[in-house]
Amino acid sequence: MRQTIFRYATPLLGLGCAIMLALILWNRELPGAISALLQSVHMQSFNLLFIGILLEAFPFILLGVLFSALLQVFVSDETIRKFTPRNKVAGILFGGLLGVVFPLCECGMIPVIRRLIRKGMPAYIGITYLLAGPIINPIVFSSTYLAFRASPEMVYGRMALALAVAMTIGLLFAKFAKNSPLRAASALHDHSDHHAPVSRVGRIKNKWSSTLAHASDELFDMGKYLIFGALLTAVIQTSLDRESIASVADQPLIGYMFMMAFAFLLSICSTSDAFIAVSFNGLFPPGALLAFLVFGPMVDLKNTLMMLSTFKLKVVLLLIALAFALTLGGSMLAEVLI
Repeated sequence: MRQTIFRYATPLLGLGCAIMLALILWNRELPGAISALLQSVHMQSFNLLFIGILLEAFPFILLGVLFSALLQVFVSDETIRKFTPRNKVAGILFGGLLGVVFPLCECGMIPVIRRLIRKGMPAYIGITYLLAGPIINPIVFSSTYLAFRASPEMVYGRMALALAVAMTIGLLFAKFAKNSPLRAASALHDHSDHHAPVSRVGRIKNKWSSTLAHASDELFDMGKYLIFGALLTAVIQTSLDRESIASVADQPLIGYMFMMAFAFLLSICSTSDAFIAVSFNGLFPPGALLAFLVFGPMVDLKNTLMMLSTFKLKVVLLLIALAFALTLGGSMLAEVLI
């Protein structure tokens, strides 16, 4: 069903864009009812949210596919294996802290993780990096500190809980997962040069051309999931109102779960979600805000769709369930400790 949606959605969206472009060029107006709908407040909010999500996420997914392509072309499988710790606990700690060196948003993580695992990195390290990397990095630390400068315990609590949740899930995968979590390799073209030997300059040109070709393949492969996720996210955000949110704020367990679900649906980039969370300060308890800050970057609507393009369905469902349960329990414990 997923393949059917993406097979027909792209041509239909293209046809819609072509019709809109033709109307603009011919200076024609849409029928009255359709024109009124497009000019309504809700539709304008939807347009702003949809475009905003794409503009926010696209630079990071572009960075991710470029980094992934560089890994594919310039870094050998042997190099990946050489620098990956053999000890499982050390490897999981390595994956949890890798974001400090390679700070990528969750939008750009998935193509990189896919490439690293296919090049020989153990899956449990890749999954730990996937969950921790969007939070345990200097960019997110700085933005969170700026948003919660009056409550520094929220900043350190976010970092500590994210690392604990990611490493726990990594340990569980290291112990119990026996098979590769990746789906069958997609039909990305192999752009390596297998022809007659060429000069050093020619080899360098071939490598860079291969890098651009790999990056373009992965961008088109992942981009459709980002667009579809942004579309769903904009629809959901447009449908929510602050009164509905406030009605559950006073119910402890439901408030925590609501904020986690809210983070999932909002799909805000981890570099800016702290400014959304701080706007609910005083309305929700600190533990619920912490759950929002940890669960959202690990699992949200748009990156779930992107994960489905890379990981098996049961792996994605297991990741969501574990991240939800551990974040919920950890944030409630942090509420007591803080």
